[in-house]
Amino acid sequence: MEPFTYASLAQIRILLLPVGNIRRSIFDKWAHDIRSIDSVRLGDITTDVKDERSRFIPNHQLASGYLHLAYPSHPPPDSHAPLSLFRTSDFPLAVVGIASCGENDSLATILTHFQTSLHEIFPQGSMFPLASNCFVFEESDTTTNINLGDNFAGLVVIPSVMGHKETYVGTLIADLCSKVLVELATVMQTLESPLGNEYLNATTFPVLPPASELPKSLDDESRRDSLPLLPSHNSQPELTSPALRSKSPLGLKRNSTMGPGLLPIRHSSLPMSPVLPPKKRPTTIGAASSHGRLFKVLADFFLLAGRLEEASIWYTEAIVLLKNPQDAPWYASALEGLATIPIVEGWASTHGVNGTAGDKDPWADVAEKLNQAIGLYQKTTPSSEPEATLSLLAYLYCSSVLRHSTLLYSVWSSKGWGPLAFTAMIQPGPSQFLPATLPNNASPTSASSARNTYAALERLSSITGITRTQIAASLSQAHGPWLLHLNARERVRTLEYMAAMFGSLGHVRKEAYVLREVLGCIMDLVVCGREERGTGSARVLSAGSTARDSSLEGSAAKGTVGVRENERTDGNESILRIVKHVCRVHGIDLEAVKLVDDTPPNSDSQQPQDLEEAELDEDLLQSAREPFGWPELQIGIIREAIAVAEALPDYPAVAQFSLSSLKLLHPVMSPGDQHHLYNTASRALLTAKRRGDRRAVDYWSGKPVVSIEILPLPLVRVPIEKPLSILSQAVTGSTSILAGVKDPFLYNPRKLMSGQAKTVVVQNEPFELVVTLQNPYVFDLDLQNLQLSTSGVPFNSKAFPVVVPANSYHPVTISGRALEPGTLVIRGCIVQAPGGIAREFVLPLATEEEEERRTRRRSAIECEIGRSKHAGLDSRPWEKLSKRISTQAGTAAAKKRIRFLECKVVPEQPLLRIRRTSLTHGAVMLYNGEMSTIRITLENVSSLPVDLIRLTFDDSTIAPAQQALAEGELSVFDTYETEYDLVHRPVFTWDSKRESHEILPGQKRVITVDCFGKVGCTNGAIHVSYGFVHRPQTSLKEPPEVFHTRQLSYPVLVTVYHMLECHGMDILSYTGARTAVTEDDDADESSPEARARKSLLHVGDIADWCIFSIEVRNTYGLPFEVTFERKQEGVEHASITSLVPPGSTSRIVLPIKKISLPEEHASRPIPMLSDRQFVVAASQLSPSEERAQRELFWYREELFKVVHGRWRENGGTRAGDLSLRQQRMTLPMLEALRVEAARVRMTLIRLDDEGNAQPVPVDPAGSKFLPPPNEFVYLRTSITNLAPSELILTLTLNLEPSDHVVYQGELLDIPVGRLATGDSYEVETPVAFVACGRFYFAAEVRAVAQPRDSVVGHGKMRIAVSNP
Repeated sequence: MEPFTYASLAQIRILLLPVGNIRRSIFDKWAHDIRSIDSVRLGDITTDVKDERSRFIPNHQLASGYLHLAYPSHPPPDSHAPLSLFRTSDFPLAVVGIASCGENDSLATILTHFQTSLHEIFPQGSMFPLASNCFVFEESDTTTNINLGDNFAGLVVIPSVMGHKETYVGTLIADLCSKVLVELATVMQTLESPLGNEYLNATTFPVLPPASELPKSLDDESRRDSLPLLPSHNSQPELTSPALRSKSPLGLKRNSTMGPGLLPIRHSSLPMSPVLPPKKRPTTIGAASSHGRLFKVLADFFLLAGRLEEASIWYTEAIVLLKNPQDAPWYASALEGLATIPIVEGWASTHGVNGTAGDKDPWADVAEKLNQAIGLYQKTTPSSEPEATLSLLAYLYCSSVLRHSTLLYSVWSSKGWGPLAFTAMIQPGPSQFLPATLPNNASPTSASSARNTYAALERLSSITGITRTQIAASLSQAHGPWLLHLNARERVRTLEYMAAMFGSLGHVRKEAYVLREVLGCIMDLVVCGREERGTGSARVLSAGSTARDSSLEGSAAKGTVGVRENERTDGNESILRIVKHVCRVHGIDLEAVKLVDDTPPNSDSQQPQDLEEAELDEDLLQSAREPFGWPELQIGIIREAIAVAEALPDYPAVAQFSLSSLKLLHPVMSPGDQHHLYNTASRALLTAKRRGDRRAVDYWSGKPVVSIEILPLPLVRVPIEKPLSILSQAVTGSTSILAGVKDPFLYNPRKLMSGQAKTVVVQNEPFELVVTLQNPYVFDLDLQNLQLSTSGVPFNSKAFPVVVPANSYHPVTISGRALEPGTLVIRGCIVQAPGGIAREFVLPLATEEEEERRTRRRSAIECEIGRSKHAGLDSRPWEKLSKRISTQAGTAAAKKRIRFLECKVVPEQPLLRIRRTSLTHGAVMLYNGEMSTIRITLENVSSLPVDLIRLTFDDSTIAPAQQALAEGELSVFDTYETEYDLVHRPVFTWDSKRESHEILPGQKRVITVDCFGKVGCTNGAIHVSYGFVHRPQTSLKEPPEVFHTRQLSYPVLVTVYHMLECHGMDILSYTGARTAVTEDDDADESSPEARARKSLLHVGDIADWCIFSIEVRNTYGLPFEVTFERKQEGVEHASITSLVPPGSTSRIVLPIKKISLPEEHASRPIPMLSDRQFVVAASQLSPSEERAQRELFWYREELFKVVHGRWRENGGTRAGDLSLRQQRMTLPMLEALRVEAARVRMTLIRLDDEGNAQPVPVDPAGSKFLPPPNEFVYLRTSITNLAPSELILTLTLNLEPSDHVVYQGELLDIPVGRLATGDSYEVETPVAFVACGRFYFAAEVRAVAQPRDSVVGHGKMRIAVSNP
């Protein structure tokens, strides 16, 4: 639609018309060249007409001034025909046909097409066009059908070989304008007649009938002499000859300008000599009517002819006569003509000079005339045909308002009165609201161009003195109910012009308000246009009937097919741009959901780093989005936008608008609105797909993916990485591979870091991931496809549809397989909504760095909220976002690589399963110390062999023991016993050397596990680790240094019965023990057990032996045979068996040869059986106490190596071991067990009469000496060095009670001297017992070089003195 031009009253309109089958590109090219001719110098206007018809032709070739031309896109509507005399400038006065001629084209045909087009465009009886011509452009040099002659007048052929075609075309346009001026004079001749003047004053907007309908007077010839003519040289009425008027009847104007042979041959034009009237009778011209309208029309013609001085004179004359209220529109039009003349004069006089006339603005008089014209149009009341007249008055009123607003805007935007302002008002160009002074001014519907700032607009106001408010107030006068009287085209043109000017002034909200009305008008035209094409939108093809006037229902009943015609989409994009602009002004971004071409998703493509970071920050920006606008108004505008898109129809746009609104405004929408928009979008997408539209919407529901988590593999499928170097440890420890390398440190930070390693999956084996989706809407969100987005190794996963419930978080499980070993990166998910395209949503790994980055980003955004105040439309979300410092700083910050969830894909692994076991229901029942066998059958169900099998075990006693060890509260002895129990007395054991480790695919293998009954064990587990280590190499790459194993676990329920308890362990010297045993044996010497025990106790030298005793209690309901055996080096193997009935206790006695350990062995620290880090003992012992503790420990260990206990069920086959590890050893036990360094033997002798030594009698048991009282006897103490080195010894005797013993010599520190290993020394001390009773003698031997308290040997003696 052509723009409104201020100086349109001074422009001759030339309609450019395509003729024949000319291509659009060729027509546009020549039309552009013709439109570039926007003015013609009056000196170029020539004609060969010499009569009154040359009154508008310039007087001489040197005449100054211009004819201004305009090229409308189409003729005015038929409803404007009454304005043909009132405003001739609104009609095309000339028509130029543009045709192309090829080899097979005929000029006659082209001319016929041109004449036919003219008849179709202009109604019958119209006075327009006044002149026409057809320009035929040759396509090539080979055209042969060109035959120019007298039969083709009105057609001009422009050969292709002609140079400077533009100059020639300009000459043709000038000739065409001269014909127009001649025809204007002819029209003026008709109006000069009294009858013509009567027609001119008959109605408000008169129309001359065709010449054939004009009535003729009886004395035509005589009256013609009385008609005055209006001469062109002195602007006064003149008479002309009747012949001149009769030569060009008005009804033949169309034929005279295009009919062949009717136009005279053109000659060179000379200035027309003035025609003097033979007589003047001014009072007889239209005596019944005023001459004001005639003068106004004459002034219009002079203005079109570029003769501004004559036009100004006749406008002034017309204003004087147009005082009748019915002539108010004519008066206003004359004022508009007068307001146009200064602009045209200013443009022609060296294109004007900036300046002011005195204190008054130079445009003030022009603006005042226009204001007066506006008031006259507004006050005019139609007297006849009010409906038609009101439409025309509304059009004239709006045009006058727009002319006044254009004047103010042009002066304002051009920085004053000058050439720029004149050019903007006469030749505005295609973008009249983008003058040179406003280079940044955006078009009204542009969403991306930056508008001028407030300061730039106010600067223009300060320069010109014209404020934007004044221009807007003037423009607002055109908006009112009178717009309803305009036809649709003029209404759209007026509103569009108003919206464009409001937008250029910076009043964007007013622009949007007017654009909404523009949309309403356009959509009315769309709907009306469809109704005019037919009553229905479908035509029916009937197979059985050819009647075309049958109804749709009747045809459908006969088996017809309805075919829907495709709507034209020309111009839809422009309408939608206006809709989007209006919504953006109100804070609604209808392009929040992008509309793109429907292309198949490419899961292998990855987004650039910048796009990934922008997507990650999108949810942060959405959370910080501040509300803008009035929600109720926004929702109403959205309904209008969707209605416009549906009416076009543009179904992808309907879906885009609905989904964008849902995305942005769902927090403030009611549930009903959300459901309506979602259903509307779904229907629109289905319809668009059905109609073959290739456009689709991007994913719209924000970021649906909340989290992605890899589900752990089943324990039987988890691969465990092991280094190849650990295979070499299989020789020394069978459980090292399965238990792994034991860490000697209680705290190892590297071990903590290893726990954060990548998730391990197996090649070609499925694994599962849980994707959590969110739906913030009140309806169920339907996702057409959901699949993982990965990189790295190839990944196979199927997409599937998902329905996310309303207002919820919904977990979805996705399974897939990695096809190659390596690293699998899980970037996120690819989501596709129905009717939309797939979109990738990346989800970074929730590392500390990523969380810190998001925290800083969120803090920066929240810090800026409310810091800066934004006025007006600058407070829209996207405007504020572009000005945020955090957004700009985020783009300039250093880019860090985003980390994603990664999986380590290991090569394909074999898979075993437990086929069967020897246990029933996985349970085993044992006695304490009993050993049982469990057989497990393994089957290889994979296609790979197994060449490595290792077993590890777990039971309920391990965890408490490890916890106690970790706490460190145990003593050294308890720590050792706990570790010993874990290491040497496990519940489950397996001999890996006697069983094969290879299982081929499909084969079975039986493994045997020993189960030991341990009190406190309630359950356990057998873990079978296996793998395929020795793989064939398929390439020359270096083999990896690690391999992977899998583990099978078999739980076992263990029940252990505690039936025998050992307690009261003791070690006695042989003398005392033998006495006690002998007394017991005397009670029942005939029992086999007593005889066996008595024979067992008979040993050699009792000084080398000690007695081991233990009590065994049976707490079970069955009797058990308990056997203790002695396995001591250098001593014959011996054992003793006792039957322990239920509920009874038996004491077991076993002689043990004393034990001697080297000093370096007994002084070693107590070892730790585990590889734990050394922990400082909590208790502080003195060196002597520590030495004693170590001796107790090592001698106890040596004792347990010698003595072993076992049990057997009485009368049964079940047997087991009896543990002594719970027994403690004391210092007296130690003294009795170990071999002393110096052995002391004490005996009593007496001398007979001959001086021979005789032994003192002893009791039958051999434990007490029986000396006589009051006689001297000799105490002989023999000391033997049994130590591995020589010793310097002293002897100390203790005689109790000393008061009743008489002795000779010293008893303390009797020197013995140096004794070599194995040497003996005897000390004799005379003693006499002066009383009867029991005496106790003791001897202690000390080494001189050792500490005082270190006794290396001691002896005891019991004496019973009685009267004979």
